[in-house]
Amino acid sequence: MAFSAHRRAGVLATATAALALTGTHTTAAGPLHTTAAEAPRITLPALPRGHDVSSHQKRVDFQRARARGARFAYVKATESTNYRNPYFSGQYDGARRAGLIRGAYHFARPDRSSGARQAAYFVKHGGGWRADGRTLPPALDIEYNPYDKHHKCYGLSHQKMVQWIWSFSDEVRRQTGRRPVIYTTANWWNTCTGRSRAFAATHALWVAGHGTSRPGTLPAGWHYWTFWQYAVKGRLPGDQDLFNGSVTRLKTFARGY
Repeated sequence: MAFSAHRRAGVLATATAALALTGTHTTAAGPLHTTAAEAPRITLPALPRGHDVSSHQKRVDFQRARARGARFAYVKATESTNYRNPYFSGQYDGARRAGLIRGAYHFARPDRSSGARQAAYFVKHGGGWRADGRTLPPALDIEYNPYDKHHKCYGLSHQKMVQWIWSFSDEVRRQTGRRPVIYTTANWWNTCTGRSRAFAATHALWVAGHGTSRPGTLPAGWHYWTFWQYAVKGRLPGDQDLFNGSVTRLKTFARGY
């Protein structure tokens, strides 16, 4: 992904930026190099914290994560129709045992197969949902192509990309009863969907934006973010996230109300 290379299937190909007081910060526009003298101090909203993990984190100590403030987690389940996170069961079940509200996400490969086919693969291998107040809705991670910088939008036109996302969403809803949360960046969304406003009314937004105290400009159509991935490193294992509401509201969102 543009912000977190560990989402790629299998191997961490490049070092990613971290939200820290010094070093290299990543924003929607790319890496921003700072020195100790000029590094910003970030003040985040007082909202429920969570994190998202993949095979890169391997065996995660979710009990420790909860003790450090985690209240929810997203776990990578699948990519395309040929990759399954080998640590998924341990991570997904481990998060639940630690008392976290957890969900699964799928890394989209629109260049490989239809949205419906990838959604079916995702649901079959961990992307389900139950209205138990402990399971977050399935999530679609869709962003710049990490495997081919010359085809950042996977070779799809704006119209074809929008159709692909709807195909994925419709199949997830058919099988689980919920529309997927959409993880993306404003830059990718506006570039690769042509600023489509077709999803905002029916899909919760999980926006990525690092190095600032607010997510900033949202993808076209959305006026409200549900989750915000604000850093790729911090007090919790994996990427760092916030939920835009109270813990009570998080449980209500998980139940689908």
